[in-house]
Amino acid sequence: MADPLFILRIDKWLWAARFYKTRSLATAAIHAGHVKLNGTTVKPARDLKPGDTLELAIGDAPWTVEVLGLNDQRRPASEAQRLYAETAQSAARRAALKEAQRLAPTPGSDLRGRPTKKARRQIRGFNDVY
Repeated sequence: MADPLFILRIDKWLWAARFYKTRSLATAAIHAGHVKLNGTTVKPARDLKPGDTLELAIGDAPWTVEVLGLNDQRRPASEAQRLYAETAQSAARRAALKEAQRLAPTPGSDLRGRPTKKARRQIRGFNDVY
């Protein structure tokens, strides 16, 4: 971590904080509008400083985090987690979403690979009826 006057591009911070695996993925998410800085959409080159609030949409999980520190290098996850603090509302929202997905999984999420012979017969029979 650097001195308090240190500023960093938002795409580089998202990569260093391990929200995205590559800077290219972080840039693509920013361009797609999945990242908001203090409530407004931004470009990847926007400067980030401690105290800023980020709203992220990663998959189905919405995150709201406050930037605590800046680091321009990708460090281990334990160090990356010290760069931000998730808000209580965000943690509760993600926990509720995870519980809802556990109670009512998406149809077909338990299926793996190709259908079996029996499953193919059932599919064919279902399609023939309708």
